[in-house]
Amino acid sequence: MILGVHESIAGGLAKAFERAVEDTASSIQIFTKNARGWSAKPLDPGEAAAFREAAARTGIPVIAHATYLVNLGTGEPQLREKSLAGLADELARCEALGIPWLVLHPGSNADLDRGIELIAEGLDEAIGRSGARKSGVLLETTAGQGTSIGWRFEHLARILERSKASGRIAVCLDTCHLYAAGYDLASPEGYAETMRLLDETLGLALVKAVHLNDCKKPLGSRVDRHEEIGEGLMGLQGFVPLLADPRLEQALGILETPEPKRYRENLDKLRALLPSRPPRPRRPARR
Repeated sequence: MILGVHESIAGGLAKAFERAVEDTASSIQIFTKNARGWSAKPLDPGEAAAFREAAARTGIPVIAHATYLVNLGTGEPQLREKSLAGLADELARCEALGIPWLVLHPGSNADLDRGIELIAEGLDEAIGRSGARKSGVLLETTAGQGTSIGWRFEHLARILERSKASGRIAVCLDTCHLYAAGYDLASPEGYAETMRLLDETLGLALVKAVHLNDCKKPLGSRVDRHEEIGEGLMGLQGFVPLLADPRLEQALGILETPEPKRYRENLDKLRALLPSRPPRPRRPARR
């Protein structure tokens, strides 16, 4: 897994790469705008160019995370329009920055079936409005708090089945959310069963990123509370099978732990768990 962190964009979007180097991150996630507001000034072409240059110079792959305000599952007209416009704008920003994926919490609705229908329709409309031809959406697994949708793999599968833009939609796992939702990542048997269910329901090939967070709350609590790596109820052992899984070795593993000042420490913890792989045999030189 390509281990990295969620970096701040304070001082300019390209600054995220400088912080990533300082934190020894091999991948990053950013917000392309204020994560807790609807409005944002248009993306400056010079800033976009500087971001692309920094990405090319460092070789660090990057994804983005959408604002927390977007709720495609809502049936309330005003909030729905804001959510559609906001998501379309963020996808357009990702396209301009050369970011392939935008992570999105699917949405919430007390009526699960209606919520899933609205999310699928909303994804299609927002992607169409954005004008983006390459950037797509990563639906994030949720903890199931309140009326949030996406805490079962089946929820995401149903959204993908209904969307006409499924080729532009993939999946982001979150270890804290999975554990809180009842998927037992803390044991080898639980991890194996979780991955079996994921593969049967969605397909592991759809997993493009994994948010790496320990969990403060018990298994199946459906309460979203991130913890530092190894200090929550998953514990370090909960990350061992995940990091050893060759099916996820091309996914971006992004820390979203509570204290950014501890990112480097947490990356060191995770890297210490990585399995040592034997070197590939060298092919004999051609004569």
